Amino acid sequence: MSSFSFSRRNKKTATAVAILAASALVLSGCAAGTADEGRDADGNLNLLIGTALPQTGSLAFLGPPEEAGVALALKDINEAAKGINLTVEWGDSGDLDNKAYETEIPRLLSAGVKAIIGAASSGTSLAFIDQVVGAGVLQFSPANTSPTLTTYDDKGLYFRTAPSDLLQGEVLGNLMAADGHQTAAMIVLNDAYGTGLRDATQASFEAAGGSIVAAPVFNPGDTNFSAQISEALAASPDAIVLITFDEAKTIVPALVSQFPKEKIYFVDGNLADYSEVFEPGTLTGAKGTAPGLDPDTIMDFLTRMDDNWVAEGNAKLDSYLYGPESYDAVVLIALAALAADSTNGVLMAGKLQEVSGGSGSGTKCTSFAECADIIIGGGVADYDGISSPVTFDEYGDPTQGNILISIYGDDNKITAVKN
Repeated sequence: MSSFSFSRRNKKTATAVAILAASALVLSGCAAGTADEGRDADGNLNLLIGTALPQTGSLAFLGPPEEAGVALALKDINEAAKGINLTVEWGDSGDLDNKAYETEIPRLLSAGVKAIIGAASSGTSLAFIDQVVGAGVLQFSPANTSPTLTTYDDKGLYFRTAPSDLLQGEVLGNLMAADGHQTAAMIVLNDAYGTGLRDATQASFEAAGGSIVAAPVFNPGDTNFSAQISEALAASPDAIVLITFDEAKTIVPALVSQFPKEKIYFVDGNLADYSEVFEPGTLTGAKGTAPGLDPDTIMDFLTRMDDNWVAEGNAKLDSYLYGPESYDAVVLIALAALAADSTNGVLMAGKLQEVSGGSGSGTKCTSFAECADIIIGGGVADYDGISSPVTFDEYGDPTQGNILISIYGDDNKITAVKN
């Protein structure tokens, strides 16, 4: 596993800050920090959040672990009884092909959600972010990685717990070089996620002395990839990177019949359990990268997340990708609501950097209950999450993150590489 820290400070001027401050007063209807939303009879804040996570589409394999993370955070926050009642309105983001978000986002906004968790895909988030932040609602993704979102005009209302692909690309490019490859080809999804990760990986690989010899793209919704496979193979690369989503299920069988499987690299969008998809041994030795931690280091949390998910009537999880990031997203939103004494989207957004430790003035804490006690006592909480310390910069990006390197076994399941 490789761990890096990074910070980006460019754009989003003081004008944007002024606009945010002004819109806080307009949208809240009263001064900042006033209790302007619904409360129960005991004065506890009632916070309704929505999810726009992939129940369908090319990233549907990420839906269960992400929703499981949200579900466990819901349980922990409500059982803590620290002045906030959390309710979740579940929704489907779909993808850029089926466009489930076109009906789901209006439905969630009409239901009165104050924050939306999602989407998993950067391209899908970009398809509805203007609608969400334009309504004064907080958007928080556990899995978006496109660098495009760092400086997007989000009115200060977009945050994410997954690190930018500037980080994953750096790790992936260096990994291929360390494995002895001098040339590589990439098959790339033509959206903000795919092209952003392509550029970051190419920059890193070339800086390490390698050369990208082909990088054919395909569009969301495409089902035939023979031209892209042919173009990649024609360049005679040492390695091939698949920057795809679910399309890998179609690409892999055609590719491994012509190219050594141990020289294929996966990324977070397709680093899935293929034990029920391919014949045993199909992917033996293939590697991949994805934001996250070695499961062994957080197994107690993952077991609790899985057990809670199953207890709610769902099938046992076969992937944990972005589950911890989803959990942290919900906990941070709830802490921001407590710190703002409000569930207004703009006011919560104004506290997210603070409760993540981004302001540098808080007291470290590692659970919702512990952090809530600090806030209730009049202090400033600095939440260190399950997925990472988080620590937002002024753009809503985490300034620290972890990229895990994994390898496929004969069963077509991934195991973390021990460094």
